[in-house]
Amino acid sequence: MLVAGLLAATEGIAADKTMIVLDASGSMWGQIGGRSKIEIARETLGTVLKSVPDGTELGLMVYGHREKGSCSDIELAVPPGAGTQNAITAFVNGLNPKGKTPLTQSVEQAADILKYTEDKATVVLVTDGLETCEADPCALASALESKGVDFTTHVVGFGLTAEEGRQVACLAENTGGKYFQAADAAQLVAALTETVAEAPMSKPKEEVAEAVPEPEPAVEFNTELDSVLSEGGPSLGENSDVFWQIYKADANGAPAGDYIESQYKGAYSGNYPPGRYVAVATLQSAIKREVPFEVKDGEVAKPFVNFDAGRLIIKPKRTPQEAEADPDAAVEIAFGDYSTTYYGTAKFYASAGEVRLNGSIGPSKVTETVTVKAGETLERDLVIGSGIVLNKAVYAEGGPDVDSRDVFFEVVEAKKAIDGNRKSVAYTYGTGTKLDVPAGDFVLTAKLGSATGEIPFTAKAGEMQEVVVNMNAGVLAVTAPGAASVEILSAKKDIQGNRKSIATHYGAEVQDTLPTGDYVLLVKYEGDVAPKEVTATVKAGERSEVAVQ
Repeated sequence: MLVAGLLAATEGIAADKTMIVLDASGSMWGQIGGRSKIEIARETLGTVLKSVPDGTELGLMVYGHREKGSCSDIELAVPPGAGTQNAITAFVNGLNPKGKTPLTQSVEQAADILKYTEDKATVVLVTDGLETCEADPCALASALESKGVDFTTHVVGFGLTAEEGRQVACLAENTGGKYFQAADAAQLVAALTETVAEAPMSKPKEEVAEAVPEPEPAVEFNTELDSVLSEGGPSLGENSDVFWQIYKADANGAPAGDYIESQYKGAYSGNYPPGRYVAVATLQSAIKREVPFEVKDGEVAKPFVNFDAGRLIIKPKRTPQEAEADPDAAVEIAFGDYSTTYYGTAKFYASAGEVRLNGSIGPSKVTETVTVKAGETLERDLVIGSGIVLNKAVYAEGGPDVDSRDVFFEVVEAKKAIDGNRKSVAYTYGTGTKLDVPAGDFVLTAKLGSATGEIPFTAKAGEMQEVVVNMNAGVLAVTAPGAASVEILSAKKDIQGNRKSIATHYGAEVQDTLPTGDYVLLVKYEGDVAPKEVTATVKAGERSEVAVQ
């Protein structure tokens, strides 16, 4: 059939300019399904950019990738232009997330670069977090909409909760754009495909064209790919933990060159020219299978993968009685040549057979081996017996408290080695800090200046206890105008008539924390000025001030 009077574009079609604004803040190292969000973003963006129509003018702006704690860490990585897909992919592949989330300022800068007050412009923001630089994204969106010729922002909330999504969706809603909730790789692909690969081109002028034939019906799919966890098991269907890559096969039947298509699904249908191919299926980045197949005219190829794997859900806990997993617990899983680490509950796939679980909470560690059966889901608690010590120090019994970030706390084993030393278990600085400690008997030591103290304690799994170290010390402050150094010596001489040197400080003003007792201060000067000796007494919980004239 011919359709007369069809409206068609006869003038060249120009692409709208689109700026991708990508979140590279530190939170992009967070995991979804056992893979970091930045890893997923690299793969999905690289895949989507392969299908961007020729002539589409794309740019890339990135924030949070160069400095920690900076709200100005925003970079125009790739200026908008046609044919920038490879440059964008290469830049994203080299990102090392580390900073804050100045998403509002980034969108504003992107709009300015696109000359949004003069030309039609689109910004696609991909963020896994909320604004952290005291800016109002909703107010910005309204301002851009009122000033822009035809400005639109689309927002992809990658791993955001529904509530978090509502707080950034206004950037899209106030500019006539769309907000996409992307909870996994498949949804991220869909969002980027709609906003980047399938973004509408500028509307061409319309005029009446010659009648053209109606398009032929779409060719049926000639390849149906499927995967299962076990022989005879159900299809993994829409499961986005499966990542397919389709390659042409070389003379030896191995993958050749770059992949020609990729999908995040357990099963899907494709359409490929006749020839020999290799499908590479990866389950959650951990288990990879290759299956060759051939596409022939008039036939349907059916590449099929059996991962021979099971699913595990491991909850690390300090005690068996705890209901929830401990978010601070690290769980390293290892099977075959693969290993990775989760924090809190670990949900992952593993090849059938033995899987090693290494759990740790600070210095507390446990190792277990479990057996996985193909097609089954194994749920298990991993108990890592650990307690928590809240560190505190006082100058004297009953106070005052040692309120200092310089006090050094160390947990050591209660039992001394043959050389008289105790093995270190954990350490930190500052009163009021916490230390994870295995269940058992230990000693908490505290050191500040030249004073030390210690106290034995028993840690119990799942319990937090405050442990207080009495330093039995005071503060000695010395003022000695013109002095080069002040050496603090014990007042009592040994059998040889020598005094023990406690510490040496340089300068005319000295302050040190010392155990209670009597001391001699040896003050030395530059040049021919004779040194001076004065005595000082330090009392627990008190400040002693000595002036040397």
